[in-house]
Amino acid sequence: MLEVAQIREHKDAFVEALKKRNIDAAPLLEQVLAADEQRRSSQTQLDQVLADSNSFSKEIGILFKNGEAQKANLLKEKTAGLKDQSKVLQEALNTATEKLQELLYTIPNIPHDSVPEGNSDEDNEEVFRKGNIPTLHDGAQPHWELAKKYDIIDFELGNKITGAGFPVYKGKGARLQRALISYFLDKNTSAGYTEYQVPHLVNEASGYGTGQLPDKEGQMYHAVADDLYLIPTAEVPVTNMFRGDMVNASDLPITCTGYTPCFRREAGSYGAHVRGLNRLHQFDKVEIVRIEHPDNSGVALDGMVAHIKAILDELELPYRVLRLCGGDLGFTSHLTYDFEVFSTAQDRWLEISSVSNFRTFQANRLKLRIKDKDGKKMLAHTLNGSALALPRVLAGILENCQTPEGIKIPKALIPYCGFDTID
Repeated sequence: MLEVAQIREHKDAFVEALKKRNIDAAPLLEQVLAADEQRRSSQTQLDQVLADSNSFSKEIGILFKNGEAQKANLLKEKTAGLKDQSKVLQEALNTATEKLQELLYTIPNIPHDSVPEGNSDEDNEEVFRKGNIPTLHDGAQPHWELAKKYDIIDFELGNKITGAGFPVYKGKGARLQRALISYFLDKNTSAGYTEYQVPHLVNEASGYGTGQLPDKEGQMYHAVADDLYLIPTAEVPVTNMFRGDMVNASDLPITCTGYTPCFRREAGSYGAHVRGLNRLHQFDKVEIVRIEHPDNSGVALDGMVAHIKAILDELELPYRVLRLCGGDLGFTSHLTYDFEVFSTAQDRWLEISSVSNFRTFQANRLKLRIKDKDGKKMLAHTLNGSALALPRVLAGILENCQTPEGIKIPKALIPYCGFDTID
């Protein structure tokens, strides 16, 4: 979330920047400043009352010691009144603090200067494209038909077990899934990321820490009895490993990777564009997360983009990179690049990765700070990216690599899956 001190100092600039998100933030920022003024006023009054109470308590002890009981008892009465006053002020402080926190939770991150204006994904800016879109043979099919033809993914069986959006991978389909996971993890660890296995459910504090709550509460599966949430991405548990930490600048960057299943309700998603693997409620993803010094997060984001480009180059898939416009930018993001693979059989681009720099937005929620060698303390910068999300990568492989004889496996994956063709 945004820092109140920064809002106070740069309010007009923040209002202007948030216009890129098509938001008139001026009234909301005024409410934040008013709530903070109330909080600070209550805190000041409370501090004074507590200081007076402590002073009186010391004086009472001295008076009793000197045999001045009458004066001591008069001060005790004043002290009792101060205690009542402190309770009222503490309640006022708690109310103002909660109100301020609730207001801050509703304000999205400030977009980077390079974020283009726009209302939707149609206004995103293409910044890179690579790979040749293959010419498919007559009778080429989309991946959901190929899955049925080669008996590698059973959507109907998943629907029987759970419901729509929970496919069952079979035979070579399951082996290819496992191969992709291992391949992505190996690419990430060879690039210096430390691998973690993390819980697939998180508590409410973790959801608030990375910004899924309260913004995406309706999109998360909630285990109400235990008040736990199924993770929408490994970003949530991995980043929350550092919640409340004070890290030394000398230990940066902290780089993490992990594979998890991801769970998203995706309420309201219907139609042909979400068929097959295009939109799922449960899917596999390998994530990368970085904790960076503020001076280095921009360079780190560029490095993450280059890393994912290298993976897609090895998979020999046609892809492009988009800089998201203000209207399509995620709530917590300062700057995001999306990667899309071209689906030749569907004749459309499919998003397969999102790489974002959150700057201090998550760290302020997480209370994740850095201590420099000179003792200076500051909020860290956090970044994350998909490296990669499996469903649409798999869809791209099935559709772009299909031939009349079968589906040819990219060379980089053959050592991982143990076969070169699905036929």
